[in-house]
Amino acid sequence: MWRVWLLFDPRRTLVALAAFLFVLALVIHFILLSTDRFNWLEGPRADRVGSQVELMAPVGSPVDASWAHVS
Repeated sequence: MWRVWLLFDPRRTLVALAAFLFVLALVIHFILLSTDRFNWLEGPRADRVGSQVELMAPVGSPVDASWAHVS
């Protein structure tokens, strides 16, 4: 294993590895921030919250009656 370090400079390799892992962590966090479920800064979007409320409306509500003409 020690011969591998004869091929690569250890300081450059470790700095490159640390930089790559930092950039990877940033990319993962920005991907999570762009999703609705895992955005811990803004929370769920208002348009999605409204649609969830309509889906959870009780039976016999005006939301449920609006689907009667579909069938």
